[in-house]
Amino acid sequence: MFRQVTARLTTTAMLLGAALACSAATAEAATPRTFDGSWNLVFVTRSGGCDPSYDFTVNITNGIVSHPNLVRFNGRVASSGAVHASVAVQDKFASGSGKLSSASGRGVWSGRSGESRCTGYWTAQRN
Repeated sequence: MFRQVTARLTTTAMLLGAALACSAATAEAATPRTFDGSWNLVFVTRSGGCDPSYDFTVNITNGIVSHPNLVRFNGRVASSGAVHASVAVQDKFASGSGKLSSASGRGVWSGRSGESRCTGYWTAQRN
């Protein structure tokens, strides 16, 4: 069961990165605090061989997006709400971008798992 949860988390994390990466990524240190807190993310696959959807929670602190179980994860939120992130786990990689408001957000992601490529969109809700 642990392996199954880890595999799903890995794929989900990949999509998080995808969902949050690639856009205006210069986060200014003092102002992104507006977005600090816990956020629930839903990723939907539009094309490719990835699972149809993923649902998990990330934390934002001082404009830095994080997930407690991901080491190779990079995510930032700018003062404008522009968000970007990327994640790599073994042979999986994803990146994404979008925009957050005070209570919700949305964007796009793309990624790969081995030779498979996937794309989709993501939505976010503040917890």
